[in-house]
Amino acid sequence: MANWSISKLVARSAVGTPATRRYPFTRREPFAATRGHVRFAEDTCVFCNLCAKVCPTDAIVVNRKEKRWMIDRRKCILCGACTESCRKACLFLENAPAPPMTAAEWERIRIETE
Repeated sequence: MANWSISKLVARSAVGTPATRRYPFTRREPFAATRGHVRFAEDTCVFCNLCAKVCPTDAIVVNRKEKRWMIDRRKCILCGACTESCRKACLFLENAPAPPMTAAEWERIRIETE
């Protein structure tokens, strides 16, 4: 009798749809309240450095002379303090996960933020 139930399970699995998604080809939509990553709109930023001052983990570095803004995603806790303090509304909390970074990009951020 046990063989019959196993055969039935195998047959149902062979003809049915899979129970999981085929990630990375089929991605799940993030939930509405998910905090994914901080997005920066450089064209509206005045590089006032306020976001870096209110960041509790010092994940944001702003260079006013070179007009550069950088965030260390390893330090960022997605608290939203930077987005609330931005006067020009150039920082947003996206609910999608951050795009993957290469090892070279991680190393460049580590060197520039130290």
